[in-house]
Amino acid sequence: MERSPSIRSCNRARTSERGFALAVALIIAVLYFGLIQLMMIDATRDLAEARRFRARVVAATLAENGAELAAANIMTSTYNKLSPITDSQGITTGELKRNDGTGDFEITGTGEATGVVSQKATVRVRGRAMTGVVEIYGTEHSQ
Repeated sequence: MERSPSIRSCNRARTSERGFALAVALIIAVLYFGLIQLMMIDATRDLAEARRFRARVVAATLAENGAELAAANIMTSTYNKLSPITDSQGITTGELKRNDGTGDFEITGTGEATGVVSQKATVRVRGRAMTGVVEIYGTEHSQ
């Protein structure tokens, strides 16, 4: 009995592409895992950048709060130093120095954000306060 030609052409022993599908599957898997790794690295960088940005904003806000609290009695006191105020966001301090003779003042507020990323910020306000009128010459923000 003679074999049909279609059966003879399907003989796997003669095929030179025996492991081709397995090799392609492995290459695709390696490329896929490499892509996932790159996406994880990118996400980690984005998370770190977001944490740093949040810490800068919180520190600046705490410093401004310290300056505002120190300036609360600007017309009646010549010196006001706040003891550090701590909450879940960080630490706030403020200081008012005022010259009664000239009315010139300088307010310094500092803030330190606490958490995963720590950041410090300072706010300085310079001006003059005389008889119910407050003039601000300038402010300086630093981080």
